[in-house]
Amino acid sequence: MKYPKIPLAQSIIEIFRVKGIQHIVISPGSRNAPLTIGFVNNPNFTCYSIADERCAAFFALGIAQQINKPVAVVCTSGSALLNYYPAFAEAFYSEIPLIVLSADRPKSKIDIGDGQTIRQENVFANHSLFNANLDEFPSDENDLLINEAINTAFAKCGPVHINAPFEEPLYETVEELSVKPKIVSEEIVNNQIEDISSFANDWNTSKKKLVLIGGLNPNEIEQKYLDILGNDASVVVMTEVTSNVHHPNYVTNIDTIITPFTEQDFLEFQPDILLTFGGMIVSKRIKAFLRKYQPTQHWHIDKLRAYDTYGCLTKHFEVAPNKFFESFVLKTTSTESNYQEKLLKIKGLRSTKHVEYLSKIPFTDLKAFDIVLPKLKPNSQLQISNSSPIRYAQLISINSTIEVFCNRGTSGIDGSTSTAIGAASASKKPTVLIAGDIGFLYDSNGLWNNYIPKNFKIILMNNGGGGIFRILPGHDESPVFNTFFETSHCLTAEHLAKMYGFEYLTSSKEATLEKGLEAMFAQNEKPVLLEVFTPTLENDKILLQYFRELV
Repeated sequence: MKYPKIPLAQSIIEIFRVKGIQHIVISPGSRNAPLTIGFVNNPNFTCYSIADERCAAFFALGIAQQINKPVAVVCTSGSALLNYYPAFAEAFYSEIPLIVLSADRPKSKIDIGDGQTIRQENVFANHSLFNANLDEFPSDENDLLINEAINTAFAKCGPVHINAPFEEPLYETVEELSVKPKIVSEEIVNNQIEDISSFANDWNTSKKKLVLIGGLNPNEIEQKYLDILGNDASVVVMTEVTSNVHHPNYVTNIDTIITPFTEQDFLEFQPDILLTFGGMIVSKRIKAFLRKYQPTQHWHIDKLRAYDTYGCLTKHFEVAPNKFFESFVLKTTSTESNYQEKLLKIKGLRSTKHVEYLSKIPFTDLKAFDIVLPKLKPNSQLQISNSSPIRYAQLISINSTIEVFCNRGTSGIDGSTSTAIGAASASKKPTVLIAGDIGFLYDSNGLWNNYIPKNFKIILMNNGGGGIFRILPGHDESPVFNTFFETSHCLTAEHLAKMYGFEYLTSSKEATLEKGLEAMFAQNEKPVLLEVFTPTLENDKILLQYFRELV
Protein backbone atom coordinates (compact mmCIF):
# COMPACT_ATOMS: atom_id res chain seq x y z
CA MET A 1 0.00 0.00 0.00
CA LYS A 2 1.20 3.54 -0.75
CA TYR A 3 1.57 5.95 2.14
CA PRO A 4 2.60 9.61 2.03
CA LYS A 5 6.20 10.02 3.15
CA ILE A 6 5.36 12.94 5.44
CA PRO A 7 4.85 11.54 8.96
CA LEU A 8 2.16 14.07 9.97
CA ALA A 9 -0.01 12.99 7.03
CA GLN A 10 0.49 9.35 8.03
CA SER A 11 -0.65 10.09 11.59
CA ILE A 12 -3.79 11.88 10.42
CA ILE A 13 -4.77 9.10 8.05
CA GLU A 14 -4.16 6.35 10.61
CA ILE A 15 -6.20 8.08 13.30
CA PHE A 16 -9.04 8.68 10.82
CA ARG A 17 -8.95 4.99 9.89
CA VAL A 18 -9.05 3.74 13.46
CA LYS A 19 -11.82 6.20 14.36
CA GLY A 20 -14.01 4.90 11.54
CA ILE A 21 -14.15 8.02 9.37
CA GLN A 22 -15.04 6.40 6.08
CA HIS A 23 -16.16 9.12 3.66
CA ILE A 24 -13.51 11.59 2.47
CA VAL A 25 -14.48 14.41 0.08
CA ILE A 26 -11.35 15.82 -1.52
CA SER A 27 -11.04 19.19 -3.21
CA PRO A 28 -8.12 18.74 -5.66
CA GLY A 29 -4.98 20.76 -4.91
CA SER A 30 -1.27 20.46 -4.32
CA ARG A 31 -0.60 21.30 -0.68
CA ASN A 32 -3.06 18.57 0.38
CA ALA A 33 -1.31 15.99 -1.84
CA PRO A 34 0.08 14.00 1.14
CA LEU A 35 -3.46 13.60 2.50
CA THR A 36 -4.95 12.81 -0.90
CA ILE A 37 -2.31 10.13 -1.56
CA GLY A 38 -2.94 8.54 1.83
CA PHE A 39 -6.73 8.51 1.67
CA VAL A 40 -7.11 7.46 -1.97
CA ASN A 41 -4.66 4.55 -1.67
CA ASN A 42 -6.27 3.16 1.49
CA PRO A 43 -9.22 0.77 0.93
CA ASN A 44 -10.73 1.76 4.28
CA PHE A 45 -11.84 5.09 2.82
CA THR A 46 -14.45 5.99 0.22
CA CYS A 47 -13.06 9.04 -1.56
CA TYR A 48 -14.80 11.63 -3.73
CA SER A 49 -13.19 14.33 -5.87
CA ILE A 50 -15.14 17.60 -6.16
CA ALA A 51 -13.32 20.63 -7.55
CA ASP A 52 -15.50 23.47 -6.25
CA GLU A 53 -14.77 23.73 -2.52
CA ARG A 54 -18.15 25.21 -1.60
CA CYS A 55 -19.93 22.39 -3.43
CA ALA A 56 -17.57 19.81 -1.94
CA ALA A 57 -18.37 20.87 1.61
CA PHE A 58 -22.13 20.80 1.03
CA PHE A 59 -21.82 17.43 -0.69
CA ALA A 60 -20.02 16.13 2.41
CA LEU A 61 -22.75 17.71 4.55
CA GLY A 62 -25.37 15.77 2.57
CA ILE A 63 -23.59 12.47 3.21
CA ALA A 64 -23.24 13.24 6.92
CA GLN A 65 -26.90 14.24 7.06
CA GLN A 66 -27.83 10.74 5.94
CA ILE A 67 -25.34 8.53 7.80
CA ASN A 68 -25.31 10.58 11.05
CA LYS A 69 -21.55 10.15 11.30
CA PRO A 70 -18.69 12.56 10.62
CA VAL A 71 -17.62 13.04 7.02
CA ALA A 72 -14.28 14.66 6.20
CA VAL A 73 -13.67 17.30 3.56
CA VAL A 74 -10.05 17.96 2.55
CA CYS A 75 -8.58 21.00 0.79
CA THR A 76 -5.35 22.71 -0.19
CA SER A 77 -4.03 25.88 1.41
CA GLY A 78 -5.20 29.45 0.84
CA SER A 79 -8.66 30.71 -0.05
CA ALA A 80 -9.85 27.16 -0.82
CA LEU A 81 -10.49 26.73 2.90
CA LEU A 82 -12.71 29.81 3.14
CA ASN A 83 -15.11 28.32 0.60
CA TYR A 84 -15.99 25.63 3.12
CA TYR A 85 -17.45 28.18 5.52
CA PRO A 86 -21.11 28.22 4.35
CA ALA A 87 -21.42 24.45 4.80
CA PHE A 88 -19.43 24.63 8.04
CA ALA A 89 -21.91 27.14 9.50
CA GLU A 90 -24.84 25.03 8.27
CA ALA A 91 -23.35 21.98 10.00
CA PHE A 92 -23.01 23.97 13.23
CA TYR A 93 -26.63 25.11 13.35
CA SER A 94 -28.08 21.86 11.98
CA GLU A 95 -25.96 19.72 14.33
CA ILE A 96 -24.38 17.68 11.54
CA PRO A 97 -20.91 16.17 12.14
CA LEU A 98 -18.39 17.52 9.62
CA ILE A 99 -14.59 17.45 9.73
CA VAL A 100 -12.72 20.05 7.73
CA LEU A 101 -9.12 18.95 7.18
CA SER A 102 -7.08 21.73 5.62
CA ALA A 103 -3.50 21.54 4.37
CA ASP A 104 -1.40 24.59 5.18
CA ARG A 105 2.02 26.09 4.60
CA PRO A 106 4.47 25.76 7.49
CA LYS A 107 4.09 28.56 10.04
CA SER A 108 7.33 30.15 8.88
CA LYS A 109 5.70 30.83 5.49
CA ILE A 110 2.65 32.69 6.84
CA ASP A 111 2.50 36.46 6.25
CA ILE A 112 5.83 36.72 4.40
CA GLY A 113 4.34 37.06 0.91
CA ASP A 114 4.35 33.36 0.00
CA GLY A 115 1.73 32.36 -2.58
CA GLN A 116 -1.57 30.71 -1.79
CA THR A 117 -1.10 31.43 1.91
CA ILE A 118 -3.54 32.93 4.40
CA ARG A 119 -4.04 32.77 8.17
CA GLN A 120 -5.78 29.40 8.35
CA GLU A 121 -5.57 28.63 12.04
CA ASN A 122 -8.90 29.11 13.86
CA VAL A 123 -10.50 30.52 10.71
CA PHE A 124 -13.85 28.94 11.68
CA ALA A 125 -13.57 29.94 15.35
CA ASN A 126 -17.08 31.42 15.58
CA HIS A 127 -18.73 28.16 14.55
CA SER A 128 -16.20 25.41 15.19
CA LEU A 129 -16.72 23.00 18.08
CA PHE A 130 -12.99 22.28 18.15
CA ASN A 131 -9.89 23.64 16.37
CA ALA A 132 -6.83 21.41 16.03
CA ASN A 133 -3.89 23.57 14.91
CA LEU A 134 -1.18 21.02 14.28
CA ASP A 135 2.59 21.43 14.23
CA GLU A 136 4.55 20.40 11.16
CA PHE A 137 6.21 17.42 12.81
CA PRO A 138 4.38 14.47 14.40
CA SER A 139 4.05 14.51 18.17
CA ASP A 140 1.89 13.20 20.98
CA GLU A 141 0.31 16.65 21.17
CA ASN A 142 -0.67 16.48 17.50
CA ASP A 143 -2.17 13.03 18.01
CA LEU A 144 -4.21 14.24 20.97
CA LEU A 145 -5.54 17.23 19.00
CA ILE A 146 -6.57 15.04 16.04
CA ASN A 147 -8.28 12.57 18.38
CA GLU A 148 -10.11 15.32 20.22
CA ALA A 149 -11.34 16.91 17.01
CA ILE A 150 -12.80 13.63 15.74
CA ASN A 151 -14.24 12.71 19.15
CA THR A 152 -15.90 16.14 19.36
CA ALA A 153 -17.50 15.76 15.93
CA PHE A 154 -18.98 12.45 17.06
CA ALA A 155 -20.06 13.51 20.54
CA LYS A 156 -21.35 17.02 19.84
CA CYS A 157 -22.73 16.42 16.33
CA GLY A 158 -21.17 19.40 14.65
CA PRO A 159 -18.22 20.76 12.65
CA VAL A 160 -14.55 20.72 13.67
CA HIS A 161 -11.40 21.97 11.95
CA ILE A 162 -8.01 20.30 11.69
CA ASN A 163 -5.27 22.45 10.14
CA ALA A 164 -2.14 20.56 9.05
CA PRO A 165 1.03 22.31 7.76
CA PHE A 166 3.14 20.46 5.18
CA GLU A 167 6.51 21.38 3.70
CA GLU A 168 7.61 20.32 0.22
CA PRO A 169 8.25 17.80 -1.26
CA LEU A 170 4.59 16.80 -1.07
CA TYR A 171 4.22 13.86 -3.45
CA GLU A 172 6.77 11.35 -2.16
CA THR A 173 5.45 7.98 -1.01
CA VAL A 174 6.65 5.03 1.04
CA GLU A 175 5.54 1.42 1.40
CA GLU A 176 5.52 1.30 5.21
CA LEU A 177 4.21 3.55 7.95
CA SER A 178 6.85 5.31 10.01
CA VAL A 179 4.48 6.35 12.79
CA LYS A 180 2.26 4.68 15.36
CA PRO A 181 -0.08 7.45 16.50
CA LYS A 182 -1.84 7.48 19.84
CA ILE A 183 -5.57 6.69 19.82
CA VAL A 184 -7.81 8.29 22.44
CA SER A 185 -11.27 6.77 22.92
CA GLU A 186 -14.31 8.99 22.83
CA GLU A 187 -15.57 9.82 26.29
CA ILE A 188 -18.98 8.24 26.81
CA VAL A 189 -21.51 10.83 27.98
CA ASN A 190 -24.20 9.32 30.16
CA ASN A 191 -27.31 11.27 29.19
CA GLN A 192 -29.46 10.26 32.12
CA ILE A 193 -32.70 12.16 32.43
CA GLU A 194 -33.26 14.06 35.65
CA ASP A 195 -36.25 13.69 37.96
CA ILE A 196 -39.17 14.99 35.91
CA SER A 197 -41.97 14.42 38.43
CA SER A 198 -42.72 18.12 38.99
CA PHE A 199 -42.78 18.77 35.23
CA ALA A 200 -45.09 15.80 34.69
CA ASN A 201 -47.42 17.18 37.35
CA ASP A 202 -47.56 20.55 35.58
CA TRP A 203 -48.20 18.73 32.32
CA ASN A 204 -51.03 16.66 33.77
CA THR A 205 -52.84 19.68 35.23
CA SER A 206 -52.54 21.86 32.12
CA LYS A 207 -55.43 21.92 29.65
CA LYS A 208 -53.55 23.75 26.87
CA LYS A 209 -50.26 22.22 25.78
CA LEU A 210 -48.62 22.98 22.45
CA VAL A 211 -45.93 20.65 21.08
CA LEU A 212 -43.96 22.26 18.27
CA ILE A 213 -41.61 19.95 16.35
CA GLY A 214 -38.81 21.23 14.12
CA GLY A 215 -36.62 19.28 11.71
CA LEU A 216 -35.92 15.68 12.71
CA ASN A 217 -34.28 12.67 11.11
CA PRO A 218 -36.77 9.96 10.10
CA ASN A 219 -37.54 7.42 12.85
CA GLU A 220 -35.76 9.49 15.48
CA ILE A 221 -38.72 9.09 17.85
CA GLU A 222 -40.73 5.92 18.37
CA GLN A 223 -44.24 6.12 16.97
CA LYS A 224 -45.83 5.00 20.25
CA TYR A 225 -44.71 8.24 21.92
CA LEU A 226 -45.93 10.30 18.98
CA ASP A 227 -49.30 8.55 19.22
CA ILE A 228 -49.64 9.35 22.93
CA LEU A 229 -49.16 13.04 22.16
CA GLY A 230 -51.54 12.92 19.22
CA ASN A 231 -54.31 11.20 21.20
CA ASP A 232 -54.26 13.61 24.17
CA ALA A 233 -57.19 16.04 24.00
CA SER A 234 -55.21 18.72 25.85
CA VAL A 235 -52.29 18.61 23.39
CA VAL A 236 -51.95 20.26 19.99
CA VAL A 237 -48.98 18.97 18.01
CA MET A 238 -47.72 21.21 15.21
CA THR A 239 -45.13 19.90 12.78
CA GLU A 240 -43.27 21.14 9.74
CA VAL A 241 -42.54 19.41 6.46
CA THR A 242 -39.03 18.55 7.73
CA SER A 243 -40.28 17.08 11.04
CA ASN A 244 -40.66 13.57 9.55
CA VAL A 245 -43.27 12.58 12.17
CA HIS A 246 -46.90 11.78 11.49
CA HIS A 247 -50.26 11.33 13.19
CA PRO A 248 -53.80 12.07 11.96
CA ASN A 249 -54.32 14.65 14.71
CA TYR A 250 -51.13 16.58 14.05
CA VAL A 251 -51.32 20.01 12.44
CA THR A 252 -48.92 19.87 9.51
CA ASN A 253 -49.69 23.15 7.74
CA ILE A 254 -49.03 25.70 10.48
CA ASP A 255 -49.31 28.88 8.42
CA THR A 256 -52.55 27.70 6.82
CA ILE A 257 -54.07 27.29 10.28
CA ILE A 258 -52.96 30.42 12.13
CA THR A 259 -52.52 33.13 9.48
CA PRO A 260 -56.25 34.04 9.43
CA PHE A 261 -56.48 34.07 13.27
CA THR A 262 -58.08 37.08 14.95
CA GLU A 263 -56.84 38.54 18.24
CA GLN A 264 -59.42 36.45 20.06
CA ASP A 265 -58.33 33.30 18.22
CA PHE A 266 -54.72 33.87 19.26
CA LEU A 267 -55.71 34.41 22.88
CA GLU A 268 -57.71 31.18 22.94
CA PHE A 269 -54.87 29.26 21.28
CA GLN A 270 -52.17 30.63 23.64
CA PRO A 271 -50.73 27.56 25.41
CA ASP A 272 -49.89 27.16 29.09
CA ILE A 273 -46.97 24.88 28.25
CA LEU A 274 -44.89 24.91 25.06
CA LEU A 275 -42.83 21.77 24.47
CA THR A 276 -40.33 21.93 21.59
CA PHE A 277 -37.77 19.62 20.05
CA GLY A 278 -36.10 19.19 16.67
CA GLY A 279 -34.24 21.70 14.52
CA MET A 280 -34.97 25.19 13.29
CA ILE A 281 -38.57 26.26 12.67
CA VAL A 282 -39.46 27.55 9.20
CA SER A 283 -42.78 29.24 9.99
CA LYS A 284 -42.35 32.93 10.78
CA ARG A 285 -45.97 33.12 11.83
CA ILE A 286 -45.72 30.57 14.63
CA LYS A 287 -42.58 32.30 15.90
CA ALA A 288 -44.32 35.68 15.90
CA PHE A 289 -47.35 34.17 17.69
CA LEU A 290 -45.32 32.56 20.47
CA ARG A 291 -43.21 35.68 21.00
CA LYS A 292 -46.34 37.78 21.48
CA TYR A 293 -48.59 35.25 23.23
CA GLN A 294 -46.00 33.56 25.38
CA PRO A 295 -46.69 30.36 27.33
CA THR A 296 -46.15 30.23 31.08
CA GLN A 297 -43.55 27.52 30.55
CA HIS A 298 -41.39 26.62 27.56
CA TRP A 299 -39.48 23.34 27.71
CA HIS A 300 -36.99 22.35 25.04
CA ILE A 301 -35.61 18.84 24.58
CA ASP A 302 -32.18 18.48 22.98
CA LYS A 303 -29.10 16.70 24.28
CA LEU A 304 -26.84 19.54 23.13
CA ARG A 305 -28.50 22.94 22.78
CA ALA A 306 -31.58 25.00 23.55
CA TYR A 307 -32.19 28.26 21.72
CA ASP A 308 -34.52 30.73 23.41
CA THR A 309 -36.35 31.30 20.13
CA TYR A 310 -39.52 32.70 21.70
CA GLY A 311 -38.03 34.63 24.59
CA CYS A 312 -39.66 32.48 27.27
CA LEU A 313 -37.47 29.37 27.70
CA THR A 314 -37.85 27.98 31.23
CA LYS A 315 -36.31 24.49 31.00
CA HIS A 316 -33.78 22.68 28.84
CA PHE A 317 -33.91 18.88 29.07
CA GLU A 318 -30.40 17.86 27.98
CA VAL A 319 -31.34 14.47 26.58
CA ALA A 320 -32.41 12.99 23.26
CA PRO A 321 -36.17 13.43 22.68
CA ASN A 322 -36.85 9.69 22.43
CA LYS A 323 -35.12 9.08 25.76
CA PHE A 324 -37.09 11.93 27.33
CA PHE A 325 -40.45 10.53 26.25
CA GLU A 326 -39.45 7.04 27.34
CA SER A 327 -39.49 8.35 30.92
CA PHE A 328 -42.02 11.15 30.59
CA VAL A 329 -44.98 9.14 29.29
CA LEU A 330 -44.81 6.85 32.34
CA LYS A 331 -45.65 9.84 34.53
CA THR A 332 -48.26 11.56 32.39
CA THR A 333 -51.96 11.08 31.89
CA SER A 334 -54.42 12.35 29.31
CA THR A 335 -56.18 15.50 30.42
CA GLU A 336 -59.77 16.40 29.66
CA SER A 337 -59.81 19.45 27.43
CA ASN A 338 -61.24 20.86 24.20
CA TYR A 339 -57.92 22.45 23.16
CA GLN A 340 -57.12 19.91 20.44
CA GLU A 341 -60.74 19.53 19.33
CA LYS A 342 -61.07 23.26 18.62
CA LEU A 343 -57.97 23.32 16.47
CA LEU A 344 -58.89 20.16 14.58
CA LYS A 345 -62.22 21.79 13.64
CA ILE A 346 -60.26 24.74 12.27
CA LYS A 347 -57.96 22.30 10.47
CA GLY A 348 -60.97 20.73 8.75
CA LEU A 349 -62.34 24.11 7.71
CA ARG A 350 -58.99 25.25 6.36
CA SER A 351 -58.63 21.99 4.41
CA THR A 352 -61.95 22.57 2.68
CA LYS A 353 -61.08 26.19 1.87
CA HIS A 354 -57.65 25.09 0.62
CA VAL A 355 -59.15 22.65 -1.87
CA GLU A 356 -61.72 25.23 -3.05
CA TYR A 357 -59.11 27.90 -3.63
CA LEU A 358 -56.60 25.62 -5.37
CA SER A 359 -59.31 24.42 -7.76
CA LYS A 360 -59.91 27.89 -9.16
CA ILE A 361 -56.47 29.52 -9.39
CA PRO A 362 -54.37 29.76 -12.57
CA PHE A 363 -51.04 28.02 -13.07
CA THR A 364 -48.63 29.65 -10.63
CA ASP A 365 -46.08 28.56 -8.01
CA LEU A 366 -48.79 27.52 -5.56
CA LYS A 367 -50.65 25.51 -8.20
CA ALA A 368 -47.41 23.85 -9.34
CA PHE A 369 -46.53 22.75 -5.81
CA ASP A 370 -50.06 21.44 -5.34
CA ILE A 371 -49.57 19.28 -8.43
CA VAL A 372 -45.99 18.18 -7.74
CA LEU A 373 -45.96 17.23 -4.05
CA PRO A 374 -48.82 14.68 -4.10
CA LYS A 375 -47.20 12.96 -7.10
CA LEU A 376 -43.87 12.27 -5.41
CA LYS A 377 -43.23 8.56 -5.12
CA PRO A 378 -43.76 6.81 -1.76
CA ASN A 379 -40.66 5.66 0.16
CA SER A 380 -38.48 8.21 -1.58
CA GLN A 381 -36.53 11.20 -0.32
CA LEU A 382 -37.31 14.86 -0.89
CA GLN A 383 -34.66 17.55 -0.58
CA ILE A 384 -36.00 21.13 -0.66
CA SER A 385 -34.08 24.34 -1.24
CA ASN A 386 -34.59 27.45 0.87
CA SER A 387 -36.62 30.64 0.38
CA SER A 388 -39.88 30.08 -1.55
CA PRO A 389 -39.75 26.27 -2.12
CA ILE A 390 -39.61 25.30 1.58
CA ARG A 391 -42.42 27.75 2.37
CA TYR A 392 -44.70 26.46 -0.37
CA ALA A 393 -43.97 22.90 0.75
CA GLN A 394 -45.28 23.83 4.21
CA LEU A 395 -48.74 24.39 2.71
CA ILE A 396 -49.24 21.08 0.87
CA SER A 397 -49.58 17.61 2.39
CA ILE A 398 -46.86 15.09 1.52
CA ASN A 399 -47.03 11.29 1.67
CA SER A 400 -45.93 10.17 5.14
CA THR A 401 -43.46 7.60 3.73
CA ILE A 402 -41.36 10.35 2.10
CA GLU A 403 -38.31 11.57 4.03
CA VAL A 404 -37.90 15.36 3.84
CA PHE A 405 -34.73 17.42 4.35
CA CYS A 406 -33.74 21.06 4.00
CA ASN A 407 -30.68 23.10 5.06
CA ARG A 408 -32.50 25.10 7.73
CA GLY A 409 -29.54 25.64 10.02
CA THR A 410 -28.62 28.92 8.34
CA SER A 411 -31.49 28.87 5.81
CA GLY A 412 -29.11 29.76 3.00
CA ILE A 413 -29.63 29.16 -0.71
CA ASP A 414 -25.96 28.45 -1.30
CA GLY A 415 -25.64 24.66 -1.26
CA SER A 416 -29.01 22.97 -1.65
CA THR A 417 -28.16 21.14 -4.88
CA SER A 418 -24.79 19.91 -3.59
CA THR A 419 -26.33 18.76 -0.30
CA ALA A 420 -29.08 16.91 -2.12
CA ILE A 421 -26.62 15.08 -4.37
CA GLY A 422 -24.45 14.12 -1.40
CA ALA A 423 -27.52 12.87 0.45
CA ALA A 424 -28.74 10.92 -2.58
CA SER A 425 -25.36 9.25 -3.06
CA ALA A 426 -25.37 8.14 0.59
CA SER A 427 -29.00 7.14 1.09
CA LYS A 428 -29.41 5.21 -2.19
CA LYS A 429 -33.11 6.10 -2.09
CA PRO A 430 -34.80 7.69 -5.10
CA THR A 431 -34.28 11.40 -4.42
CA VAL A 432 -36.02 14.50 -5.74
CA LEU A 433 -34.68 18.02 -5.22
CA ILE A 434 -37.20 20.84 -5.51
CA ALA A 435 -35.29 24.08 -6.03
CA GLY A 436 -36.01 27.69 -6.85
CA ASP A 437 -34.30 29.31 -9.80
CA ILE A 438 -32.01 31.68 -7.87
CA GLY A 439 -30.82 29.02 -5.43
CA PHE A 440 -30.29 26.53 -8.24
CA LEU A 441 -28.29 28.95 -10.38
CA TYR A 442 -26.27 30.01 -7.34
CA ASP A 443 -25.21 26.40 -6.75
CA SER A 444 -25.07 25.32 -10.40
CA ASN A 445 -21.53 24.01 -9.90
CA GLY A 446 -23.18 21.36 -7.72
CA LEU A 447 -23.91 19.52 -10.98
CA TRP A 448 -20.16 19.36 -11.67
CA ASN A 449 -20.15 16.08 -9.81
CA ASN A 450 -19.33 12.51 -10.84
CA TYR A 451 -21.45 10.91 -8.11
CA ILE A 452 -24.98 11.85 -9.16
CA PRO A 453 -27.21 8.74 -8.99
CA LYS A 454 -29.07 7.79 -12.15
CA ASN A 455 -32.41 8.08 -10.36
CA PHE A 456 -31.72 11.60 -9.02
CA LYS A 457 -34.25 14.19 -10.15
CA ILE A 458 -34.49 17.97 -9.93
CA ILE A 459 -37.74 19.91 -10.19
CA LEU A 460 -36.69 23.49 -10.85
CA MET A 461 -39.29 26.20 -10.17
CA ASN A 462 -38.34 29.08 -12.44
CA ASN A 463 -40.38 32.23 -11.86
CA GLY A 464 -37.73 34.56 -13.28
CA GLY A 465 -36.24 35.79 -10.00
CA GLY A 466 -36.29 35.68 -6.22
CA GLY A 467 -40.03 35.31 -5.76
CA ILE A 468 -39.73 35.39 -1.98
CA PHE A 469 -39.01 39.14 -2.15
CA ARG A 470 -42.38 39.79 -3.77
CA ILE A 471 -44.12 38.25 -0.76
CA LEU A 472 -42.09 40.09 1.89
CA PRO A 473 -43.08 43.61 3.03
CA GLY A 474 -41.43 46.37 1.01
CA HIS A 475 -42.13 45.05 -2.49
CA ASP A 476 -42.63 47.71 -5.12
CA GLU A 477 -42.51 47.25 -8.88
CA SER A 478 -39.42 49.23 -9.86
CA PRO A 479 -36.05 48.73 -11.59
CA VAL A 480 -34.33 48.95 -8.20
CA PHE A 481 -36.49 46.18 -6.72
CA ASN A 482 -36.25 43.97 -9.81
CA THR A 483 -32.47 44.28 -10.04
CA PHE A 484 -31.25 44.47 -6.46
CA PHE A 485 -33.82 42.43 -4.54
CA GLU A 486 -35.66 40.05 -6.85
CA THR A 487 -32.66 39.54 -9.18
CA SER A 488 -34.80 39.33 -12.31
CA HIS A 489 -33.41 37.14 -15.09
CA CYS A 490 -34.33 35.34 -18.29
CA LEU A 491 -32.08 32.32 -17.77
CA THR A 492 -33.07 28.68 -18.09
CA ALA A 493 -31.33 25.47 -17.04
CA GLU A 494 -31.48 23.85 -20.49
CA HIS A 495 -27.80 24.12 -21.39
CA LEU A 496 -26.64 23.32 -17.85
CA ALA A 497 -28.73 20.15 -17.93
CA LYS A 498 -27.30 19.06 -21.27
CA MET A 499 -23.71 19.90 -20.27
CA TYR A 500 -23.94 17.74 -17.16
CA GLY A 501 -25.80 14.81 -18.75
CA PHE A 502 -29.30 15.38 -17.37
CA GLU A 503 -32.41 14.66 -19.37
CA TYR A 504 -34.15 18.03 -19.70
CA LEU A 505 -37.92 18.50 -19.54
CA THR A 506 -40.04 21.66 -19.34
CA SER A 507 -43.51 22.70 -18.32
CA SER A 508 -45.43 25.96 -18.15
CA LYS A 509 -49.00 24.82 -17.49
CA GLU A 510 -50.92 22.20 -15.53
CA ALA A 511 -51.32 19.60 -18.28
CA THR A 512 -47.68 19.64 -19.37
CA LEU A 513 -46.53 19.52 -15.74
CA GLU A 514 -48.46 16.33 -15.09
CA LYS A 515 -47.02 14.78 -18.26
CA GLY A 516 -43.56 16.01 -17.36
CA LEU A 517 -43.79 14.37 -13.93
CA GLU A 518 -44.82 11.08 -15.54
CA ALA A 519 -41.87 11.24 -17.93
CA MET A 520 -39.49 12.24 -15.14
CA PHE A 521 -40.43 9.35 -12.88
CA ALA A 522 -40.31 6.90 -15.78
CA GLN A 523 -36.64 7.76 -16.45
CA ASN A 524 -34.20 6.04 -14.11
CA GLU A 525 -31.25 5.50 -16.43
CA LYS A 526 -30.00 9.07 -16.18
CA PRO A 527 -30.74 12.02 -13.88
CA VAL A 528 -33.58 14.31 -14.92
CA LEU A 529 -34.16 18.04 -14.61
CA LEU A 530 -37.76 19.20 -15.01
CA GLU A 531 -37.94 22.99 -15.31
CA VAL A 532 -41.31 24.48 -14.40
CA PHE A 533 -41.93 28.02 -15.60
CA THR A 534 -44.44 30.10 -13.63
CA PRO A 535 -45.55 33.73 -14.15
CA THR A 536 -43.33 36.18 -12.28
CA LEU A 537 -46.00 38.82 -11.67
CA GLU A 538 -48.81 36.55 -10.46
CA ASN A 539 -47.28 34.27 -7.83
CA ASP A 540 -47.27 36.69 -4.91
CA LYS A 541 -50.86 37.84 -5.54
CA ILE A 542 -52.12 34.25 -5.68
CA LEU A 543 -50.31 33.30 -2.47
CA LEU A 544 -51.43 36.34 -0.48
CA GLN A 545 -55.04 35.83 -1.64
CA TYR A 546 -54.78 32.19 -0.54
CA PHE A 547 -54.42 33.22 3.10
CA ARG A 548 -57.34 35.67 2.79
CA GLU A 549 -59.70 32.98 1.51
CA LEU A 550 -58.99 30.41 4.24
CA VAL A 551 -61.65 31.77 6.60
